[in-house]
Amino acid sequence: MYIASKKHKENIAEYLLYMWQIEDLIRANGLDIDRIKANVIDRFNLDPSQEKEMVEWYESLIDMMRRENVEKSGHLQLNKNVIIQLTDLHLALLKDPRFPEYTAEFYKTLPFIVELRAKAGDKPLGEIETCFNALYGMLMLRLQSKEITPETKNAITQISRFIALLTKDYHLDREDKLFPPEEQ
Repeated sequence: MYIASKKHKENIAEYLLYMWQIEDLIRANGLDIDRIKANVIDRFNLDPSQEKEMVEWYESLIDMMRRENVEKSGHLQLNKNVIIQLTDLHLALLKDPRFPEYTAEFYKTLPFIVELRAKAGDKPLGEIETCFNALYGMLMLRLQSKEITPETKNAITQISRFIALLTKDYHLDREDKLFPPEEQ
């Protein structure tokens, strides 16, 4: 909760990947708040009010996961909304001739996105969600200490560069510094 809040303010990409981890952590604990408390919350050594706040945060996420039917897979709407916001910004940046660096970075990344979509085979995802799935997949491979091929490392490096640029622009946009009101 505290980490999520900080990441949301500072780095929306890290926030989204973190929240996807939280969804998986909740699933791994069977959507059971007692197990989450024992396996996660108790490790933070929080004071009673902070602990209560964190328990309530996890309980609210569990409730949302149940209501949105994402107990086994999928993402909460609040996380989907981040993807939607990033996709909207992505499309706006591609259309705007003032952002040639962004457009160039996207076209360097596009072959990797196309390849990932072909490998996924299931429901086609948007470009931004495909990038985040790749970054999350890499995170999971690293956490499991699995071997990562040079080709995968190369793809992830490019995708990371592209998402970092989108993230920077997202935060500038939130501060009204990307498209100043007088320029819109």
